This record gives sequence, structure tokens and C-alpha cells, in this order.
Amino acid sequence: MRLTWYNPIFMIVAIGAIWFLPGIIVRRVIEYRYKVSKAKIQAHNISRLYPKTNKEIE
Repeated sequence: MRLTWYNPIFMIVAIGAIWFLPGIIVRRVIEYRYKVSKAKIQAHNISRLYPKTNKEIE
């Protein structure tokens, strides 16, 4: 076990994984939320340009 912890390549990979994985996960979540909000804003703006009249609703 001591040989594993003192192995420099293992430590670089372990620290790199601990360091970068949360950042990658957070970035993907934020990117997904951004895309959803952008689509929602676009749909709202399009609905303002082309409002539905009473005849179209019925």
C-alpha cells in the first residue's frame, strides 16, 4: 500500500482526477441550464413577435 501512495504517477492521476472531475461536472450542468434558459427566452421572444389571436386559439 505504501508503494502505491508514494508512486508519483499514481498521485498525479489521483490528484488530477479529484481536481478536474468536479469542474467538468459543474461545467456540464451550467451549460445545460444555459441552453434551456436560452431556448425559453427565445420561445418567449418569438411568442411576443407573433401573438395568438382569439381566432387562432379557437
